[in-house]
Amino acid sequence: MSTSSLIDLSTYPTRSPDDLDKSDARKETAKRVARIGELHQQLIAEKEHAVLIVLQGMDASGKDGAMRNVFADCPAYGLRTHAFGKPTEEEFDHDFLWRVHPHVPAKGEMVIFNRSHYEDVLIQRVHGWITEEQVDRRIDSINAFEHLLQYDNSTLILKFYLHISKEQQREELMERVEEPEKFYKHKDGDWREREHWDAYRSAYEDVIARSEIPWHIVGTDQRWYRNYLMSDIIVQALEGLKMEWPPLVTNREWKV
Repeated sequence: MSTSSLIDLSTYPTRSPDDLDKSDARKETAKRVARIGELHQQLIAEKEHAVLIVLQGMDASGKDGAMRNVFADCPAYGLRTHAFGKPTEEEFDHDFLWRVHPHVPAKGEMVIFNRSHYEDVLIQRVHGWITEEQVDRRIDSINAFEHLLQYDNSTLILKFYLHISKEQQREELMERVEEPEKFYKHKDGDWREREHWDAYRSAYEDVIARSEIPWHIVGTDQRWYRNYLMSDIIVQALEGLKMEWPPLVTNREWKV
């Protein structure tokens, strides 16, 4: 696969800098996670914005753990998650975005995509199931789709590429084989997909470079560092919405 990428993922770290103290980072993360919960509550109450979180990454890059930890304090009644696997026969009979649109967030709601509409320019491209011309058209469609969400429904879109090293991925996959409490995650196919590591890396680099709404590349070899980076980005983005609580109603007589 050849791409005209301007992104070289090998230049992005997968681990924390040496001067970042793990204990301090975890304390700061806990504060941010609580803050995300507060801001999410305000999002629900104000009902002026929608928030879409996109999580992509190689197998075992920590997407499930990110959802479990970073959004731990979010009210469940305003949070949805959706995982995108292999399309069904019905989904194959429609355009590739047909299965995505029903799951995007409404105003006042946060939705997390565990994998996403980008699968259709990643796995299908890596295995040669679509042509490069189709890839180009689909990337254009994805950019248009995301702009539609952003501008037509006030949707904040935060896209995270969870950046794991090949060595760490092997450790994570081995844990799924060797540890009983993680075996439920094991899939033989993950090892087969690992054989296409370079092709997936190239596809991700091209997608990230050609996305009009930017990606956040988050090192995830250390899960605590992933949580630290993601929570900071999400807090800043939600605060940037400058949300307000609905005004009090003061012109009514309340019966006690």
